[in-house]
Amino acid sequence: MKLIIGLGNPEKKYEGTRHNTGFMAVDRLAGQWQEKSKFHGLISEKDTDGEKVIFYKPSTYYNDSGIGVRSVKDFYKIDNSDILIIHDELALPFGTVRSRVGGSDAGNNGVKSLNTHLGEDYARVRVGIDQEDRRENDINFVLSGFNKAESDNLPQVLDLTDKQVYEFISGDLEHISHKI
Repeated sequence: MKLIIGLGNPEKKYEGTRHNTGFMAVDRLAGQWQEKSKFHGLISEKDTDGEKVIFYKPSTYYNDSGIGVRSVKDFYKIDNSDILIIHDELALPFGTVRSRVGGSDAGNNGVKSLNTHLGEDYARVRVGIDQEDRRENDINFVLSGFNKAESDNLPQVLDLTDKQVYEFISGDLEHISHKI
């Protein structure tokens, strides 16, 4: 059994923002979402290549994601080695998708919450959202939408994310970086 988590914020006003890149990624792969208050989020179960996969979107807001993730992990008795988190990464330029296992939060409060509740030994797909010439502070930037060029290229970025998820499910995820 695998647990695939997309990080984001639950309110409609956050749809399409950089901070909801994780939600966008799991929405492409999951089936029908079901609200599960005991898990503080939305769950979708699917069979993928003979593996039961649970997709999860926390409703606790990005910075408190670890609370809901821990409840799902404990209920299904999932090891950290079977958990993949997909999140936006301000330290990477837009168009970069990088996978890794473990690591520090690097200032990402959602990852900080996950590390507090799970430890650091789970897999991550980090989706780059930064711009070279941005002038906004970090908070306003991550809560903003993508510009036209980024929006046009976002499907290609999410295709790379899909590829990483399927590699994780099949047990072939490597520490690798892709760029569109």
